[in-house]
Amino acid sequence: MSDKLKVGILGGTGMVGQRFISLLENHPWFEVTTIAASERSAGKTYEEAVGGRWKMTAPMPEAVKKLVVMNVNEVEQVAAKVDFVFSAVDMTKEEIKAIEEAYAKTETPVVSNNSAHRWTPDVPMVVPEINPDHMKVIDFQKKRLGTTRGFVAVKPNCSIQSYAPVLTAWAEFEPVEVVATTYQAISGAGKTFADWPEMVENIIPYIGGEEEKSELEPLRIWGKIEDGVIKPAEGPVITCQCIRVPVLNGHTAAVFVKFNKKPTKEQLIEKVRSFKGVPQELELPSAPKQFIQYLEEDNRPQVKLDVDYENGMGVSVGRIREDKVYDFKFVGLSHNTVRGAAGGAVLCAELLKAQGYITKK
Repeated sequence: MSDKLKVGILGGTGMVGQRFISLLENHPWFEVTTIAASERSAGKTYEEAVGGRWKMTAPMPEAVKKLVVMNVNEVEQVAAKVDFVFSAVDMTKEEIKAIEEAYAKTETPVVSNNSAHRWTPDVPMVVPEINPDHMKVIDFQKKRLGTTRGFVAVKPNCSIQSYAPVLTAWAEFEPVEVVATTYQAISGAGKTFADWPEMVENIIPYIGGEEEKSELEPLRIWGKIEDGVIKPAEGPVITCQCIRVPVLNGHTAAVFVKFNKKPTKEQLIEKVRSFKGVPQELELPSAPKQFIQYLEEDNRPQVKLDVDYENGMGVSVGRIREDKVYDFKFVGLSHNTVRGAAGGAVLCAELLKAQGYITKK
Protein backbone atom coordinates (compact mmCIF):
# COMPACT_ATOMS: atom_id res chain seq x y z
CA MET A 1 0.00 0.00 0.00
CA SER A 2 1.40 3.38 -1.02
CA ASP A 3 2.06 5.87 1.74
CA LYS A 4 1.30 8.70 -0.69
CA LEU A 5 -1.75 10.88 -0.10
CA LYS A 6 -4.73 9.79 -2.24
CA VAL A 7 -5.82 12.61 -4.53
CA GLY A 8 -9.02 13.19 -6.45
CA ILE A 9 -9.26 15.49 -9.48
CA LEU A 10 -12.64 17.23 -9.81
CA GLY A 11 -13.15 18.19 -13.44
CA GLY A 12 -10.40 15.83 -14.52
CA THR A 13 -11.35 15.63 -18.21
CA GLY A 14 -10.84 19.35 -19.02
CA MET A 15 -7.57 21.01 -19.94
CA VAL A 16 -6.56 22.04 -16.41
CA GLY A 17 -7.68 18.65 -15.07
CA GLN A 18 -5.44 17.01 -17.66
CA ARG A 19 -2.55 19.26 -16.60
CA PHE A 20 -3.08 18.15 -12.98
CA ILE A 21 -2.95 14.51 -14.02
CA SER A 22 0.15 15.08 -16.13
CA LEU A 23 1.99 16.98 -13.36
CA LEU A 24 1.08 14.46 -10.66
CA GLU A 25 2.46 11.46 -12.55
CA ASN A 26 5.32 10.17 -10.35
CA HIS A 27 4.75 12.88 -7.69
CA PRO A 28 6.67 11.90 -4.52
CA TRP A 29 3.83 12.81 -2.10
CA PHE A 30 0.56 12.58 -4.05
CA GLU A 31 -1.10 9.86 -6.12
CA VAL A 32 -4.17 10.34 -8.32
CA THR A 33 -6.56 7.58 -7.31
CA THR A 34 -9.90 9.13 -8.26
CA ILE A 35 -11.11 11.26 -11.16
CA ALA A 36 -14.54 12.90 -11.13
CA ALA A 37 -16.26 14.77 -13.93
CA SER A 38 -19.70 15.50 -15.31
CA GLU A 39 -22.49 12.95 -15.51
CA ARG A 40 -21.79 12.32 -19.21
CA SER A 41 -18.24 11.13 -18.42
CA ALA A 42 -19.16 9.15 -15.30
CA GLY A 43 -18.93 5.36 -15.64
CA LYS A 44 -16.43 5.51 -18.52
CA THR A 45 -12.73 4.84 -18.15
CA TYR A 46 -10.67 8.03 -18.12
CA GLU A 47 -9.24 7.09 -21.52
CA GLU A 48 -12.75 6.69 -22.96
CA ALA A 49 -14.07 9.85 -21.31
CA VAL A 50 -11.28 12.05 -22.69
CA GLY A 51 -11.22 10.31 -26.08
CA GLY A 52 -9.41 12.44 -28.64
CA ARG A 53 -9.47 15.51 -26.35
CA TRP A 54 -6.14 14.87 -24.56
CA LYS A 55 -4.43 18.27 -24.91
CA MET A 56 -1.07 17.71 -23.19
CA THR A 57 2.10 17.17 -25.23
CA ALA A 58 3.16 14.28 -22.96
CA PRO A 59 1.08 11.10 -23.38
CA MET A 60 -1.72 10.26 -20.97
CA PRO A 61 -0.19 8.50 -17.93
CA GLU A 62 -0.83 4.74 -17.99
CA ALA A 63 -1.87 4.77 -14.31
CA VAL A 64 -5.02 6.80 -15.00
CA LYS A 65 -6.19 5.34 -18.31
CA LYS A 66 -8.35 2.61 -16.77
CA LEU A 67 -9.61 4.62 -13.77
CA VAL A 68 -13.41 4.72 -13.97
CA VAL A 69 -14.58 8.33 -13.87
CA MET A 70 -16.97 9.16 -11.04
CA ASN A 71 -19.81 11.69 -11.06
CA VAL A 72 -18.45 14.89 -9.49
CA ASN A 73 -21.88 15.65 -8.01
CA GLU A 74 -21.84 12.43 -5.94
CA VAL A 75 -19.83 14.25 -3.30
CA GLU A 76 -19.93 11.71 -0.45
CA GLN A 77 -18.90 8.80 -2.70
CA VAL A 78 -15.96 10.67 -4.25
CA ALA A 79 -14.80 12.14 -0.94
CA ALA A 80 -14.78 8.70 0.71
CA LYS A 81 -12.03 7.56 -1.65
CA VAL A 82 -9.49 10.37 -1.22
CA ASP A 83 -7.46 12.34 1.30
CA PHE A 84 -7.96 15.63 -0.57
CA VAL A 85 -9.03 16.95 -3.98
CA PHE A 86 -7.88 19.39 -6.62
CA SER A 87 -10.78 21.27 -8.21
CA ALA A 88 -10.87 22.23 -11.88
CA VAL A 89 -14.62 21.87 -12.44
CA ASP A 90 -16.34 23.70 -15.29
CA MET A 91 -19.55 25.09 -13.80
CA THR A 92 -21.08 28.44 -12.96
CA LYS A 93 -19.40 30.40 -10.18
CA GLU A 94 -22.27 29.72 -7.75
CA GLU A 95 -22.24 25.99 -8.55
CA ILE A 96 -18.47 25.86 -8.00
CA LYS A 97 -18.76 27.66 -4.65
CA ALA A 98 -21.43 25.22 -3.53
CA ILE A 99 -19.71 22.02 -4.64
CA GLU A 100 -16.28 23.01 -3.26
CA GLU A 101 -17.82 23.80 0.14
CA ALA A 102 -19.78 20.52 -0.02
CA TYR A 103 -16.52 18.60 -0.45
CA ALA A 104 -14.91 20.59 2.37
CA LYS A 105 -17.83 19.68 4.66
CA THR A 106 -17.08 15.96 4.10
CA GLU A 107 -13.74 16.75 5.83
CA THR A 108 -11.96 16.71 2.47
CA PRO A 109 -9.55 19.60 1.81
CA VAL A 110 -10.13 21.28 -1.57
CA VAL A 111 -7.27 22.99 -3.42
CA SER A 112 -8.94 24.87 -6.24
CA ASN A 113 -7.83 26.29 -9.54
CA ASN A 114 -11.20 28.04 -9.92
CA SER A 115 -11.95 31.70 -9.28
CA ALA A 116 -15.24 31.16 -7.41
CA HIS A 117 -13.78 31.36 -3.88
CA ARG A 118 -10.97 33.87 -4.53
CA TRP A 119 -12.88 36.62 -2.74
CA THR A 120 -14.47 34.51 -0.01
CA PRO A 121 -13.00 36.42 2.96
CA ASP A 122 -11.77 33.37 4.92
CA VAL A 123 -10.47 31.38 1.93
CA PRO A 124 -6.72 31.78 1.38
CA MET A 125 -5.65 32.73 -2.16
CA VAL A 126 -1.96 31.92 -2.22
CA VAL A 127 1.21 32.13 -4.28
CA PRO A 128 3.36 30.06 -1.90
CA GLU A 129 6.47 32.21 -2.31
CA ILE A 130 4.52 35.41 -1.55
CA ASN A 131 1.86 34.84 1.12
CA PRO A 132 2.19 31.38 2.73
CA ASP A 133 1.04 32.87 6.04
CA HIS A 134 -2.46 33.40 4.57
CA MET A 135 -3.07 29.65 5.02
CA LYS A 136 -3.65 30.47 8.72
CA VAL A 137 -7.08 31.88 7.79
CA ILE A 138 -8.14 28.24 7.24
CA ASP A 139 -8.58 27.89 11.01
CA PHE A 140 -11.30 30.58 10.90
CA GLN A 141 -12.87 29.05 7.78
CA LYS A 142 -13.14 25.64 9.49
CA LYS A 143 -15.09 27.25 12.33
CA ARG A 144 -17.53 28.71 9.80
CA LEU A 145 -17.89 25.39 7.94
CA GLY A 146 -18.03 23.32 11.15
CA THR A 147 -15.18 21.07 10.00
CA THR A 148 -12.04 19.69 11.62
CA ARG A 149 -9.93 19.03 8.50
CA GLY A 150 -12.08 20.15 5.56
CA PHE A 151 -11.49 23.55 3.92
CA VAL A 152 -11.09 25.34 0.58
CA ALA A 153 -7.84 27.00 -0.53
CA VAL A 154 -7.31 28.61 -3.95
CA LYS A 155 -4.56 29.88 -6.17
CA PRO A 156 -4.88 33.26 -7.94
CA ASN A 157 -5.42 34.07 -11.59
CA CYS A 158 -2.83 32.92 -14.12
CA SER A 159 -2.38 36.43 -15.57
CA ILE A 160 -0.80 37.95 -12.44
CA GLN A 161 1.99 35.38 -12.09
CA SER A 162 4.26 37.19 -14.55
CA TYR A 163 4.32 40.47 -12.58
CA ALA A 164 2.98 40.10 -9.00
CA PRO A 165 6.05 38.08 -7.84
CA VAL A 166 8.33 40.73 -9.37
CA LEU A 167 6.51 43.56 -7.60
CA THR A 168 6.72 41.54 -4.37
CA ALA A 169 10.49 41.26 -4.79
CA TRP A 170 10.56 45.08 -5.03
CA ALA A 171 8.28 45.73 -2.03
CA GLU A 172 10.92 47.66 -0.04
CA PHE A 173 11.00 50.30 -2.81
CA GLU A 174 7.23 50.80 -2.34
CA PRO A 175 5.60 50.50 -5.78
CA VAL A 176 2.70 52.99 -5.90
CA GLU A 177 1.45 52.85 -9.50
CA VAL A 178 1.55 49.92 -11.92
CA VAL A 179 0.43 49.78 -15.55
CA ALA A 180 0.40 46.23 -16.96
CA THR A 181 -0.58 44.82 -20.34
CA THR A 182 -0.77 41.04 -20.47
CA TYR A 183 -0.45 39.03 -23.68
CA GLN A 184 -2.22 35.79 -22.84
CA ALA A 185 -1.98 32.33 -24.36
CA ILE A 186 -4.98 30.48 -25.74
CA SER A 187 -4.58 27.58 -23.30
CA GLY A 188 -5.76 30.08 -20.67
CA ALA A 189 -9.17 29.67 -22.31
CA GLY A 190 -8.76 25.87 -22.30
CA LYS A 191 -8.11 25.86 -26.04
CA THR A 192 -5.57 24.65 -28.57
CA PHE A 193 -5.19 25.97 -32.13
CA ALA A 194 -7.01 22.87 -33.38
CA ASP A 195 -10.20 23.86 -31.54
CA TRP A 196 -9.78 27.65 -31.84
CA PRO A 197 -8.62 28.17 -35.47
CA GLU A 198 -9.75 31.82 -35.52
CA MET A 199 -6.87 32.62 -33.13
CA VAL A 200 -4.25 31.74 -35.74
CA GLU A 201 -2.54 34.99 -36.84
CA ASN A 202 -5.00 36.93 -34.70
CA ILE A 203 -5.16 39.07 -31.55
CA ILE A 204 -8.34 39.62 -29.52
CA PRO A 205 -8.14 42.71 -27.26
CA TYR A 206 -10.59 41.41 -24.66
CA ILE A 207 -10.71 38.54 -22.14
CA GLY A 208 -13.86 38.60 -20.04
CA GLY A 209 -13.29 39.46 -16.39
CA GLU A 210 -9.53 39.24 -16.70
CA GLU A 211 -8.66 42.91 -16.26
CA GLU A 212 -10.52 43.20 -12.96
CA LYS A 213 -8.78 40.04 -11.66
CA SER A 214 -5.39 41.31 -12.81
CA GLU A 215 -5.87 44.65 -11.05
CA LEU A 216 -7.39 43.43 -7.77
CA GLU A 217 -6.05 39.94 -6.99
CA PRO A 218 -2.48 41.09 -6.24
CA LEU A 219 -3.90 43.38 -3.53
CA ARG A 220 -5.57 40.42 -1.83
CA ILE A 221 -2.32 38.43 -1.98
CA TRP A 222 -0.48 41.35 -0.35
CA GLY A 223 -3.21 41.75 2.31
CA LYS A 224 -3.25 40.73 5.98
CA ILE A 225 -5.42 38.49 8.14
CA GLU A 226 -7.55 40.65 10.43
CA ASP A 227 -10.52 39.44 12.51
CA GLY A 228 -10.51 36.04 10.82
CA VAL A 229 -10.61 37.32 7.23
CA ILE A 230 -8.11 38.54 4.67
CA LYS A 231 -8.15 42.32 4.24
CA PRO A 232 -6.65 43.34 0.89
CA ALA A 233 -3.77 45.80 0.72
CA GLU A 234 -4.67 49.33 -0.35
CA GLY A 235 -1.90 49.72 -2.90
CA PRO A 236 -0.24 49.95 -5.26
CA VAL A 237 -2.83 51.10 -7.77
CA ILE A 238 -2.77 48.66 -10.70
CA THR A 239 -4.39 49.24 -14.09
CA CYS A 240 -4.39 46.50 -16.68
CA GLN A 241 -5.24 45.53 -20.25
CA CYS A 242 -5.48 41.83 -21.14
CA ILE A 243 -5.05 40.68 -24.72
CA ARG A 244 -5.41 37.18 -26.19
CA VAL A 245 -2.53 36.36 -28.54
CA PRO A 246 -1.75 33.40 -30.86
CA VAL A 247 0.49 31.54 -28.42
CA LEU A 248 -0.34 28.09 -26.97
CA ASN A 249 1.28 28.41 -23.51
CA GLY A 250 2.77 31.40 -21.72
CA HIS A 251 1.43 34.73 -20.49
CA THR A 252 3.71 37.72 -21.12
CA ALA A 253 3.31 41.05 -19.32
CA ALA A 254 4.69 44.49 -20.24
CA VAL A 255 4.73 46.47 -17.01
CA PHE A 256 5.45 50.09 -15.95
CA VAL A 257 6.10 50.89 -12.28
CA LYS A 258 6.31 54.08 -10.22
CA PHE A 259 8.01 53.81 -6.81
CA ASN A 260 7.94 55.85 -3.62
CA LYS A 261 11.63 55.08 -3.11
CA LYS A 262 13.26 55.01 -6.52
CA PRO A 263 15.80 52.18 -6.81
CA THR A 264 18.60 51.65 -9.31
CA LYS A 265 18.35 49.15 -12.14
CA GLU A 266 21.06 47.07 -10.48
CA GLN A 267 19.08 46.92 -7.23
CA LEU A 268 15.96 45.78 -9.09
CA ILE A 269 17.84 43.00 -10.88
CA GLU A 270 19.49 41.84 -7.68
CA LYS A 271 16.14 41.72 -5.86
CA VAL A 272 14.42 39.54 -8.48
CA ARG A 273 17.37 37.15 -8.73
CA SER A 274 17.62 36.69 -4.96
CA PHE A 275 13.88 36.51 -4.28
CA LYS A 276 12.78 33.27 -2.67
CA GLY A 277 10.19 32.07 -0.23
CA VAL A 278 9.03 29.19 1.95
CA PRO A 279 8.80 26.68 -0.97
CA GLN A 280 12.53 27.15 -1.69
CA GLU A 281 13.46 26.98 2.01
CA LEU A 282 11.43 23.76 2.49
CA GLU A 283 12.55 22.38 -0.90
CA LEU A 284 8.97 21.45 -1.79
CA PRO A 285 8.86 18.93 -4.67
CA SER A 286 7.38 21.32 -7.27
CA ALA A 287 9.19 24.47 -6.11
CA PRO A 288 11.56 26.12 -8.60
CA LYS A 289 15.08 26.29 -7.23
CA GLN A 290 15.28 29.90 -8.44
CA PHE A 291 11.82 31.44 -8.58
CA ILE A 292 12.62 34.42 -10.85
CA GLN A 293 15.38 34.57 -13.45
CA TYR A 294 16.59 37.82 -15.00
CA LEU A 295 17.66 37.65 -18.66
CA GLU A 296 20.15 40.26 -19.89
CA GLU A 297 19.45 39.92 -23.63
CA ASP A 298 17.27 42.64 -25.17
CA ASN A 299 15.03 40.10 -26.91
CA ARG A 300 14.16 38.01 -23.83
CA PRO A 301 12.07 36.59 -22.26
CA GLN A 302 10.57 34.75 -25.22
CA VAL A 303 7.77 32.20 -24.98
CA LYS A 304 9.58 29.64 -27.14
CA LEU A 305 12.83 29.90 -25.19
CA ASP A 306 11.71 30.62 -21.65
CA VAL A 307 8.17 29.43 -20.87
CA ASP A 308 9.39 26.09 -19.47
CA TYR A 309 11.97 27.67 -17.13
CA GLU A 310 12.12 25.58 -13.93
CA ASN A 311 9.65 23.07 -15.46
CA GLY A 312 7.18 25.91 -16.00
CA MET A 313 7.18 26.86 -12.31
CA GLY A 314 9.59 29.81 -12.56
CA VAL A 315 9.08 33.39 -13.76
CA SER A 316 11.32 34.99 -16.40
CA VAL A 317 11.99 38.73 -16.42
CA GLY A 318 13.86 40.93 -18.87
CA ARG A 319 14.20 44.46 -20.20
CA ILE A 320 14.26 46.28 -16.85
CA ARG A 321 14.97 49.86 -17.86
CA GLU A 322 14.19 53.41 -16.83
CA ASP A 323 11.07 55.04 -18.23
CA LYS A 324 10.22 58.63 -19.22
CA VAL A 325 6.76 58.63 -17.59
CA TYR A 326 7.12 56.00 -14.86
CA ASP A 327 10.29 55.06 -12.99
CA PHE A 328 10.98 51.67 -14.57
CA LYS A 329 9.49 49.18 -16.98
CA PHE A 330 10.03 45.44 -17.53
CA VAL A 331 8.72 42.38 -19.34
CA GLY A 332 7.68 39.23 -17.44
CA LEU A 333 6.73 35.74 -18.58
CA SER A 334 5.12 32.80 -16.79
CA HIS A 335 3.63 29.46 -17.83
CA ASN A 336 -0.11 29.95 -17.48
CA THR A 337 -1.25 26.31 -17.10
CA VAL A 338 1.71 25.20 -14.96
CA ARG A 339 2.67 28.01 -12.51
CA GLY A 340 -0.55 29.87 -13.36
CA ALA A 341 -2.96 26.96 -12.92
CA ALA A 342 -2.40 23.31 -12.03
CA GLY A 343 1.26 23.61 -11.00
CA GLY A 344 0.53 26.57 -8.75
CA ALA A 345 -2.24 24.55 -7.07
CA VAL A 346 0.04 21.52 -6.64
CA LEU A 347 2.62 23.77 -4.96
CA CYS A 348 -0.13 25.12 -2.67
CA ALA A 349 -1.05 21.54 -1.73
CA GLU A 350 2.59 20.74 -1.00
CA LEU A 351 2.76 23.80 1.25
CA LEU A 352 -0.49 22.77 2.99
CA LYS A 353 0.93 19.30 3.61
CA ALA A 354 4.15 20.81 4.98
CA GLN A 355 2.08 23.09 7.26
CA GLY A 356 0.00 20.14 8.53
CA TYR A 357 -3.32 21.14 6.92
CA ILE A 358 -3.44 18.18 4.52
CA THR A 359 -2.94 14.76 6.10
CA LYS A 360 -4.12 11.22 5.53
CA LYS A 361 -7.76 10.66 6.48
